[in-house]
Amino acid sequence: MKTASKKNILFNASVIVAALGYFVDIYDLVLFSIVRIPSLRDLGVTSQEALLEDGVMLLNMQMLGMLIGGVAWGVLGDKRGRLSVLFGSIFLYSVANILNGFVTSIPMYAVLRFVAGLGLAGELGAGITLVSEVLPKEKRGYGTMIVATIGISGAILAGFVGEYFGWRTAYFIGGGLGMLLLFLRIGVYESGMFENVKSTAHVTRGNFLSLFSNAKRFWKYLKCILVGVPIWYVVGILITFSPEFGIVLGIEQTVSAARAVSSCYLGLVVGDFLSGYLSQRFKSRRIIVLVFLVLTAGLVTLYLLSSGLSLNHFYVLCVGLGVASGYWAVFVTIAAEQFGTNIRATVTTTVPNFVRGAVVPLSLSFEALKDSWGLIPTAMVLGAITLAIAVVSILTLEETYAKDLDYLEPVT
Repeated sequence: MKTASKKNILFNASVIVAALGYFVDIYDLVLFSIVRIPSLRDLGVTSQEALLEDGVMLLNMQMLGMLIGGVAWGVLGDKRGRLSVLFGSIFLYSVANILNGFVTSIPMYAVLRFVAGLGLAGELGAGITLVSEVLPKEKRGYGTMIVATIGISGAILAGFVGEYFGWRTAYFIGGGLGMLLLFLRIGVYESGMFENVKSTAHVTRGNFLSLFSNAKRFWKYLKCILVGVPIWYVVGILITFSPEFGIVLGIEQTVSAARAVSSCYLGLVVGDFLSGYLSQRFKSRRIIVLVFLVLTAGLVTLYLLSSGLSLNHFYVLCVGLGVASGYWAVFVTIAAEQFGTNIRATVTTTVPNFVRGAVVPLSLSFEALKDSWGLIPTAMVLGAITLAIAVVSILTLEETYAKDLDYLEPVT
C-alpha cells in the first residue's frame, strides 16, 4: 500500500503534464539544430557561408525569444499562476512549431523562431515550480527527476524524426504533440501555495527587479545560474563543435555533429535520472551536484586529452559527457527551492533560460580565442573557469532537500 501511494503521488496529473510538456519543449529546442541545413537549402540558401550565417541568425532569434520569454513567463507565473504559464507556453510553441512547417522565406523563419523561443522559455520553469509545490517536500525531488528525465528524452525523438522525416513534417509532428497535451489539462490543479499567496492582500508577486535590489538575494540568484553553466559549456562548446574537435584529436573519420548531440542527450537522460534519484537517496542536493561537477571535470579532461580514438569510442565519450553533466533536474530544483512562493516562478523560469543564454558569451569567447590559443587550450580554460565558479557557487548555497517551500520572500 505504501508503494502504491507513493506512485500515485509521483505520477499525478501535474507531474505527467509537466514532463510531457518538457518533452515537446526539448523536441522543438533540438529540432531546429537538426533540420537547420535541409530547411535552409529548401528556402534557397545554397552557399556554405550563408548556411552558417543564416543558421546563427536564426539560433540567435530563438535565444532572444527565450531570454525575453524567460522573464515574461516567470513574472506571469507569479502574478497569474503556474498553470496559466504551463499551458500558455505549450500553446505558443506548438502554434509556432506548426507555422514553422509553412515557412517560405528567411525573414518569416526568423520571426517564427523568435516566437518559438518565447514559448519554449516558459514551460520548464512553470512545470518545475508547480511540481515542487504540489508534491510532499520529501518526494518533490523524484517529481522533478521524472519531469527532467522524460523531457530530455524528447531530443532523441527529435533526432529520429529529423533524420527520417522531412523537416516540415518534423515541425508539424512537434506542434501536433504540443496541441495534444492541451487536452490533458483536465485534472491538473493550481498550486495550493500559490492560491494562498494570491488570496493574501498586499503581497508583492513576480517582482523581477527585487532579485537585484537586495545584495544577499542577488548573489543567491546569480549562484543558482552559475551552477548550471557547465552543462551548457559541454553541450554548447564540446558537443556543438565536436566535428572540429574530432579533427584536432586525430579521429580519422568525420565526426557527425548530429550523432554527437544525440549521444550526449542520451547520456543526459541517464544523468538526470541518476542525479535526481541520488539527491533523494542521499537527502542532499549540494553533495550530488558537487559529485557531478567533479565527474564533468574528469570527462571534459578525458575528452580534450584523448587522441586517435575510433569514431565509435568518441561517441561513447559524448555519452559519458552527457551522463556527467546530467544534473539539470537537481539544478532547476535547487533554484525552485531557494526562493519564496511570491517570486519562485520568476526565479525557476529565468534561471535555466539565463544558463542557456550563457552559451552566447561562451561561444563568442571560444571563437575569439581558439585561433590564437588553439582549440584544446581554449576549451580547457573555459571549462576550468565555468567548473570552478560552479563548484564555489554550489558550496555556498544552502542545502534545500525537504525544505518547506510555503513561505514568502520579503520584497516590496
